[in-house]
Amino acid sequence: MARLLIIADDFTGAFDTGVQFAARGAATTVVTDPNYDFRSIEKNVEVLVMVAETRHLSPKDAYAIVYNTVIRAQNAGITYIYKKTDSALRGNVGSELTALMDATGITTIPFLPALPKLNRITKEGIHYINGVPVAQSVFGQDPFEPVLDSSVAEILGKQTTVPVVMHPRQEITEISGPGIHLFDAETDADLRQIGKELGIEHLQFCAGCAGFAAVLADLLNLKGELPRLPVLQKTLFVVCGSVNPVTISQMKAAQEQGFPHVNLTAVQKLEQSWANSKFAEECIHQWLAIARQEKRFILDANDPEGCKDTDSYAQEHGLTLEQLRVRISTNLAVLMKRMLDYGLQATLLCTGGDTLLALMRAVHVSELTPICELATGVVLTKFVYIQKTYHIISKSGGFGERDLLLNLAEQISQQSISN
Repeated sequence: MARLLIIADDFTGAFDTGVQFAARGAATTVVTDPNYDFRSIEKNVEVLVMVAETRHLSPKDAYAIVYNTVIRAQNAGITYIYKKTDSALRGNVGSELTALMDATGITTIPFLPALPKLNRITKEGIHYINGVPVAQSVFGQDPFEPVLDSSVAEILGKQTTVPVVMHPRQEITEISGPGIHLFDAETDADLRQIGKELGIEHLQFCAGCAGFAAVLADLLNLKGELPRLPVLQKTLFVVCGSVNPVTISQMKAAQEQGFPHVNLTAVQKLEQSWANSKFAEECIHQWLAIARQEKRFILDANDPEGCKDTDSYAQEHGLTLEQLRVRISTNLAVLMKRMLDYGLQATLLCTGGDTLLALMRAVHVSELTPICELATGVVLTKFVYIQKTYHIISKSGGFGERDLLLNLAEQISQQSISN
C-alpha cells in the first residue's frame, strides 16, 4: 500500500515532483486516470502520483476533483497526501488547498510554494521568478492561465475564504491557529530547515511544488535502491506544445545549432482530419527519415517568428483559446502516435503537460514510471506501448536553460558512445 499520494494539477508537474521520490529509490508510479482505484495499487508502490489535470478547470470543478480524490485515497488507507501546486502559482491553488482541508477535516495546512533550484522563491509573501515578482514575469503573460498577482495571499484569496497565515523566514517555524500557513523560502536550506522544524507530525497533509517534495521524501524516509540511467535511443525527437518564451528560446537555440525543425501549419495542428490523412502520412515518413539520419528533430506547434497564422485561423473559425489548446495538443498526440506506429526509434522529449497527457491518452497508457532528473525539472520517464518500452523526457514550458536541448542531445549521444 502506498504511503503517500501526490495530487498534481498537470502532467509535467506530476513528474518533476514524483521524481524526487523515485530518484531516492522509492517505488513511484504516475497515473493519469482520475477515477483510479487506489485499492489496486501494486504492493511494492510507495508513492502514487495522480495527474488530476485541474489547471484549466473552473475553481469549482477543480475543488470537486481534489476533494473526491482525497476521500477515496483516505478510504483506501493512504496516510500522507501532498497537494502539488504549480511553481508559478498558475491554476486553482486556493480552491484545491481548500478541498484538501475540507476532505481531511483539518483546519491548518503548511504551504511551501518555493522552488529555489529554478530561482522561484517566496519572500515576505511575494512569489518571485528569477528575481521578478511572478505577475511581472513571463507567467503574467501566459495566454491560458496568466498570474495577475504576486502576493501569494491575494492569489489564494481569490478562490478561498480560508485565512492565509504568513511565516517570514526569520521567525521560528511553528503552526498555531487555523488557516493556510504560507512559509517564505529562498533556498533549499530554508526548505529543509522548515521541514525539520515542523516535523513530520505536521506534514501529514501539506502542499507545495517539487522543491518541498524533496524535503518530504527525506522526512518520510522513502528510499531504496537508486535508479540506474537506462541506455537511451540516441535519436532525440522533440515535440513542442508549449508557448512559453523559455521553451521557444530553447527551440531557437537548438535550431541555430543544426537541429532539423518543423513548425506545423495552422491546418496541420488544428484540423484533426489532416492529422489522420494521407498528406500527414507523407509528412510523417519524411520526418522519420530526417530523424533517423540527423539523430535529432523538433516538431513544433508554435508559429515561426513573426508569423500569425494560428491567430488568423482561430479568428476565421471562431476558435477560443481553450479550443486552440485542446486541438493543438490532440493533433500533436495523433501525429506522435502515428510515428510510433510507423517505427520511430528515439528518446522522446515533450514540452507542455497538455501535449504529454494527450499523447498518453492517444496510446492508451495510464501508468508511467519516473526514473530520474536529467536536469532540474527535466524528468526521464518510461512507459510501455504495445509491449515495447519507450523513454520520454518531460519538462514544464518554463523550465531549463537556453541550451537545454543541446545539452540533452549531447548527453544522449555520449551515453550511446560509451555503451
